[in-house]
Amino acid sequence: MTDPNQNTRAPQDAYYVYAAMRAVCPVQSAPSDSGRSSYVVTGYAAAREALGDARLSKDTAAFFADKESSRRLHPAVAHNMLASDPPRHSRLRKLVTRAFTKGAVAELRPFIAEVTDMLLDQWPAGERVDFVAGLAVPLPVIVICELLGVPEADRPDVRRWSGELFASGNPGLIDAASHSLADYLGGLIADKRRRPGDSLLDRLISARDGDDHLSEEELLSLAILLLVAGHETTTNFLGNGLLALLQHPAELDRLREKPEAVPAMLDELLRFDSPVSTATFRFATEPVTLAGTEIPAGAPVLISLGAANRDPDRFPAPDELDSDRDASAHLGFGHGIHRCVGAPLAKAEAEIALREALRRFPRLRLAVPAAQLEWRRTRLVRGLTELPVLT
Repeated sequence: MTDPNQNTRAPQDAYYVYAAMRAVCPVQSAPSDSGRSSYVVTGYAAAREALGDARLSKDTAAFFADKESSRRLHPAVAHNMLASDPPRHSRLRKLVTRAFTKGAVAELRPFIAEVTDMLLDQWPAGERVDFVAGLAVPLPVIVICELLGVPEADRPDVRRWSGELFASGNPGLIDAASHSLADYLGGLIADKRRRPGDSLLDRLISARDGDDHLSEEELLSLAILLLVAGHETTTNFLGNGLLALLQHPAELDRLREKPEAVPAMLDELLRFDSPVSTATFRFATEPVTLAGTEIPAGAPVLISLGAANRDPDRFPAPDELDSDRDASAHLGFGHGIHRCVGAPLAKAEAEIALREALRRFPRLRLAVPAAQLEWRRTRLVRGLTELPVLT
């Protein structure tokens, strides 16, 4: 079966494949690298149901416990909060939710705006700029590193290791990156114990050493997850979102004329080209029936958020970007107890970044044909390697 996420050329090719799969059946089996059949969910109703079904476990440690593997992914990466079920998941999520409430994010908005202005100040007028390298990558990296207390000098390494974690088809690179990131954050945690501060990571350390009974591995895994998830999704959200607008001039002109309309457009941008194409790993703990398809116990289940968000049964004319559409039910951030805890921060960063880029560079346009754009080689996230624009 064709893997739509391996596409590196035309940005719509993946959605053609999704549509063809969904037309056959919204849930179907597909061979995996291990020889075991996985089940791919492409329909919206089935995806939403699957995301909230407790019989589909995310406990990867339990799934792989009796399976031999040549992989050497660091345990703190393999067994993070996203790879766990309640009650462990509930306990860990509670510790970080406070940092990403709407109120907490509102306090961060001045800093996000300051960083955005600083980055846009470096863009030369009337010249070619890579939107990914010039804004989509550094903005969320700076924000999440600031939130966690990662020193500025270390941020380029952190960003590189994080990107390598998503290097599909290169397990050796992924495994090495997981150890580099875990080793670095382990050292940072040790430094913060010696010299405490007031960052989110410092607060998690206090929880580890206080009454919340975080294990050392849980502390490290939370730090890694927050660091990686705190910018990867937003980077792709920004790049995919701007590309969608540049390819839909009427919608772009509307936002240029009414920048206050940007917040209302964010859900439609997330629906149109989801920054996370496939939800993280799940498997059936007992036989499950989804959309009439029988999924046996033990089978992996891959939920395609990108495909679900283009399901015409839920979103009419799904391949059109429509600012008048109510896209608030999109699955770009997931659904249920595992819905992205950092969604408010990602939306705040996207709102400020897109609004200010369009305001300061009203003639912003693609520097190359869209068909020449390169997409990251990864099954989990969907994003551009670069987005050349003319200012």
